[in-house]
Amino acid sequence: MQNKTNKKVKLNFLNYCVYVISLGGFLFGYDTGVINGALAFMSRSDQLNLTPSLQGIVSSSLVIGACIGALGCGKVADKFGRKKTLRLIAIIFTVATVLCAAAVNFWSMSIFRFVLGIAVGAASSLSPMYLAEISPDNLRSANVNKNAIFIVLGQLCAFVVNAILGNTWSDWGPIWRVMVLSAAVPSVILWINSFHISGSPQWLLFKRRFNRARQLFRRLGFKNTNSLIKNETEAIEKSDDQEFSWSRALQNKKLLYLLITGIVIALIQQISGVNTVMYYGTILLEKVGMGEGGSLYANILIGVVSVIASIFGTRMIEKTNHHRILIIGLIGNVVFLALLGAIMKSTMFSQTVTNALVLIALTLFLANHQGIVSPVTWLLLAEMFPGKVKAQFMSVATATTWITNFFISLIYPQLIAWLGTAVVFFVFALTNGISIVLSILFVNSRKMSDAYQTAKL
Repeated sequence: MQNKTNKKVKLNFLNYCVYVISLGGFLFGYDTGVINGALAFMSRSDQLNLTPSLQGIVSSSLVIGACIGALGCGKVADKFGRKKTLRLIAIIFTVATVLCAAAVNFWSMSIFRFVLGIAVGAASSLSPMYLAEISPDNLRSANVNKNAIFIVLGQLCAFVVNAILGNTWSDWGPIWRVMVLSAAVPSVILWINSFHISGSPQWLLFKRRFNRARQLFRRLGFKNTNSLIKNETEAIEKSDDQEFSWSRALQNKKLLYLLITGIVIALIQQISGVNTVMYYGTILLEKVGMGEGGSLYANILIGVVSVIASIFGTRMIEKTNHHRILIIGLIGNVVFLALLGAIMKSTMFSQTVTNALVLIALTLFLANHQGIVSPVTWLLLAEMFPGKVKAQFMSVATATTWITNFFISLIYPQLIAWLGTAVVFFVFALTNGISIVLSILFVNSRKMSDAYQTAKL
């Protein structure tokens, strides 16, 4: 009876830590989703008066900051620990959110969203890695996938808040400030709860704090902790130098393979075009004739379907070959994006029917991507790198997602203006087809597992 009670206490503590850390993913989703509805309001002539080009810069300024946040997060997390880094991220989230809500012109909004992006990028890199490090083997995939679910849940919450505020106070110009400011609530919750979660026992091992690591392993429900500590200690003692070295890492063929594969996986996730819908969904739906209010509510439907798809998709991914499910998800992206482009290009339907078909195709694409492609790529990135290079390699891979995201979000409004909405979705269908080829060439589950097991820094 006592053993069952102890096991339940450990599981409850682990679950608490998982949900708090996943708030980083929630904020990632919320802050990338809130601009979707707020952008149309802040673009009005009596507000920030944003042209399509300026909209692209405002949206992409967050992404530039995210690149820097992702790249720098690994070094900070290795030096100060995962827990303190998460707390710092929560502070940046809160301060930058308040500043964005108070922005008075295009330049100040772009600068403050750049600062906010540092927190978004750092959270996108830290949260899945942190979750992987505190989770026993039998729960690791499920816990890392919770972060993917929280990203989509954050986007849904942003869509709901935008729709309620935008339709209730549509005539009040500064309503976008309230939309943006709402993101401060979860960031404060993350900061408060970050004081009560577990640190990473894996990080403690790298710092040779073996007794504290043993205590945390046991509290988190790891089995055979003495054997685990012994194996990790032996691995550390065999190393000549515990400090991370890029020169040594890049000279190791297996580590280099893992790094290149991680970059490819990150690239695959972004050239799907999903974030153009996350950032510009309201404007996109307005262009096909749904109207401002209808577009905001349509985003809620898209968000709900995406959350449901991510819940069921992550459960399926846990029991399926990750490489195979990634290819299936990418094929789905190609089909739904090509269908979306064809519907928009067609003139055989009435406006009402076209609106409904666009919404259905858009929802199917997002459900497929958020339910399969996005969670499996984050799961692969969280699990594929060995311990001593994990933080640094994860930073590079995550930065790749944001660099790619930056270029796509920056040029998307101009692509729409030059090529038209339908042709742009045909282009994204093509890039997903390229991703299938990249996945076949680089993402080999057996080779990745062998490299993980045998690579030495």
